[in-house]
Amino acid sequence: MTTIKTTLFTLSALTLAISHSAAAEDKTQTKPADGFEKIVVTGVPKRTTIMESSVSVSSIGLEQISVATPRTSAEAFKLIPGVRSESTGGEGNANIAVRGLPVASGGAKFLQLQEDGLPILQFGDIAFGNADIFMRLDNTVESIESIRGGSASTAASDAPGGIINLISKTGENESGSVATTFGLDYDEFRTDFEYGSYLSDDIKFHIGGFVRQGEGPRDTGYTANKGGQIKANITKEFENGYVRLYVKHLDDKTAGYLPMPMYSNGDSISGFDVLSDTPHSVYFTKTQGLDGNNQIRQGDMRDGMHPVVDSIGFEANFDLGNDWQIENRFRKASISGTFMSPFPAEVANSQAIAESIAGTGATLSFANGPKANQAFDQALLMRVHTFEVEMNDFDNIMNDLKLTKSFGTDTSLTLGYFMSSQNINMSWLWNSYLLEVKGDNAALVDVAAADGTAYSESGLYAYGTPYWGNCCQRNYDTEYDTRAPYIAFSTKLGDISVDASVRHDSGKATGTFAGAVTSRVDINRDGTISKPEEQVAAIDLANPNMVNYDWSYTSYSVGANYQMTSDRAIFGRFSEGGRANADRLLFGKINVDGSVADEDAVDEVTQYEFGIKQKFEQGRLFATLFYAETEEQNFEATSQKFFDRQYEAQGVELEGVYFIGSFDLRGSLTWTDAEIAKDALTPEVEGNTPRRQADFVYSLLGKYNFEQGAIGLSLIGTTDAYAQDNNELKFDGYTQLNAFASYDLTERFNIALNVNNLFDTTGLTEAEEGVMPTNNIIRARSINGRTTSITLKYRF
Repeated sequence: MTTIKTTLFTLSALTLAISHSAAAEDKTQTKPADGFEKIVVTGVPKRTTIMESSVSVSSIGLEQISVATPRTSAEAFKLIPGVRSESTGGEGNANIAVRGLPVASGGAKFLQLQEDGLPILQFGDIAFGNADIFMRLDNTVESIESIRGGSASTAASDAPGGIINLISKTGENESGSVATTFGLDYDEFRTDFEYGSYLSDDIKFHIGGFVRQGEGPRDTGYTANKGGQIKANITKEFENGYVRLYVKHLDDKTAGYLPMPMYSNGDSISGFDVLSDTPHSVYFTKTQGLDGNNQIRQGDMRDGMHPVVDSIGFEANFDLGNDWQIENRFRKASISGTFMSPFPAEVANSQAIAESIAGTGATLSFANGPKANQAFDQALLMRVHTFEVEMNDFDNIMNDLKLTKSFGTDTSLTLGYFMSSQNINMSWLWNSYLLEVKGDNAALVDVAAADGTAYSESGLYAYGTPYWGNCCQRNYDTEYDTRAPYIAFSTKLGDISVDASVRHDSGKATGTFAGAVTSRVDINRDGTISKPEEQVAAIDLANPNMVNYDWSYTSYSVGANYQMTSDRAIFGRFSEGGRANADRLLFGKINVDGSVADEDAVDEVTQYEFGIKQKFEQGRLFATLFYAETEEQNFEATSQKFFDRQYEAQGVELEGVYFIGSFDLRGSLTWTDAEIAKDALTPEVEGNTPRRQADFVYSLLGKYNFEQGAIGLSLIGTTDAYAQDNNELKFDGYTQLNAFASYDLTERFNIALNVNNLFDTTGLTEAEEGVMPTNNIIRARSINGRTTSITLKYRF
């Protein structure tokens, strides 16, 4: 607590300093600072301005995003203060944390991703079904709005850390554009389109989307990214409100990048560039085995992360008279897809791996590629597990109803009810292969015993994952129903705004899950049983396990905002929230009868925050002190580990904007001091820093506008972080610099140059190893190397 007091004193001193420096401006300021008058719509019971709210909120427009040059949706989230977005997995599968709340396994457990005010998925950390896989950032998005901290606890179910909401354009202003982007030093071709307008005095619409095709930022050897999205909405306006209908179709294949071999300091292994290579290969595209019903199947690694989403929803907002207002949001989504990607289970001496499979004196040979059937003589070899996941049914239904009564202009009472039904039906169908340690189209490798007996076929040495105990032939067939009534009250007493809210979440999980069983199966139907076919991992459909448990928790949040002057405000908040656990409890925490212990079903989060908002004549500044205590129950597929922990985190979050003439400077910095306070399973890590949690993460974006265009730079960075919770192996910090330039060739036609990672910087975000291996080789993910693109855009 000494550190907390010191930090609080520092922030208080900063408050006084800002107050003193801005005192003269209070009397003379006439120019409003950008953003403070923006109406907040995400995570608040009643719409209000940023300046008057007692929540930590940020809004990022498309102009800012274009300067930052993100290649994926999750990469754009790095611009949000307090958010740590590990976006190295491709167009999805990102790990997203906020204000020190942990990422013990993957996904965004304590942070909810939304589109137009409703969750994309109810749970943001479904194994191989992270919410960001099912969303795309394109020109149909008006802005990205986020709230961080405890106020999200009562604003949404299962989102105690925050909300990131993609808000769509609605055709308010008649405009449209067609933009074509192509890579100069990587293979990408993409066309975005969007148009919105009024059809009549009271009907408006917006439609848009994108299509793309290309290999992507890493050398997969084939067209890894292919597909697109279309979104549309239409709004009917009435004298007392509006009704809006939304539709969306997403069908987009992209490569999913998993950890790759490299030296522990981030340097590349000979023949494998950590910035541009991947184990994906044109020689490693087809797989075979059994499907979720134990029928012979053929898989295709080129499917990658392939979400298919069809959704329809509506939003209605009406003034009912007598100071009553009703708002309702509804969405039904049909969601399915695949997750296919090679995972290096081991990178080691080739002979040692060969003999672990086929015994002493085992031999290796190339299974395909330019050296097919020739002896394999390389020192290193990769044992690869194919993460093959069929997402059969992730359908969901969401509805959020709010009824608000206003008492004058300063007081309101909101009654709400949220419901959702989330399916999690998927099959894990993993197999084992041998692959040479090489980028740019690695070949598969076969292994044989000393007597010549073949122990593999076309690089496949096992139907299943015996190296991991055949952990990962699985079926999940579950449904999670959530109900959450809530109440929120806000009032203004002079210059002080006060709000309080309570939300009670309850839910039920039902269904079944099944693990692996092995048997002899003639997979290739040649009439003989080969070595890999002697023990084929299938799903034990005859002995499914039950899922039948309930959960409930109550969240509450109390906050206040003191408007010290028209340009300065301070705010504080205390919150208690929770997060129900879903699929990651299975295969470990579920009892025989399908029940779950209450302490395992829900993880609770307690948060405090205190901050200041200052508006200057030429900018604005937020400074927020935060503290959080978090419970965590989780499971990680790649390490086969369960987690049962408590964390503590404290820190300061800074966000600023400064304007001078045609120059626009925006930045954020978050300092986090986090530790594992208690661990029931591995107490030796207590007191350590949670893995991948850096002391500082930061971003800075500068843009200069001139008459016919703009130029800009953005940098995103992090300081050192430990690879794992044992706090032995550490990643170096890094700073990634991006560049942007645009020029108006005519009034409506524009050309733009975007360079992501201008200086080709290596930046590690995660690794499987926690200690230095004897061969100094780890499996880790780095940010992509430099990618340069040109965009031609016509506005109409």
